[in-house]
Amino acid sequence: MGFEGRKKGKYQGAKKFIEKIKEIQEVKAALGRVQEEIKKYADKKREEVDNYKVGDLVILSTKDLKYQMVRRKTEKLTERFIGLYKIKKIISSNAVELELPSTVKIHLVINVSRI
Repeated sequence: MGFEGRKKGKYQGAKKFIEKIKEIQEVKAALGRVQEEIKKYADKKREEVDNYKVGDLVILSTKDLKYQMVRRKTEKLTERFIGLYKIKKIISSNAVELELPSTVKIHLVINVSRI
C-alpha cells in the first residue's frame, strides 16, 4: 500500500528512557512513603507547645547548662531548674526571648523545650 511500519531498532533509546523514568518514579514514591513514616514516628515524640505571653514568668532547665553553672561543685547537687525569668519577646511558636540577669551566661533567645 505504500506504507511501511516503523522500524523497531530506531526507538530502542526511547524505550530505555521510558524505563528509566518509570524507575525514577517508583523510587520517588518509595521515598515519599518513607518520609511519611519517619514523620509519623517523629510526631509521636512532639508535644503541644504551651501558649506563652509576654510578661509570663518561667523557670529555665539546667539540663544543657553544665558549663555555664561553673560555681557548682557537683553536678549531682545542682538545681534542675533555675529562676523565675520574665518573657520579654516571643520570637516564634517554639522560641522566646527572656530577661536574664548578667550572671546567666547564655543567649537570651531560648527554645520552649528548655522552659
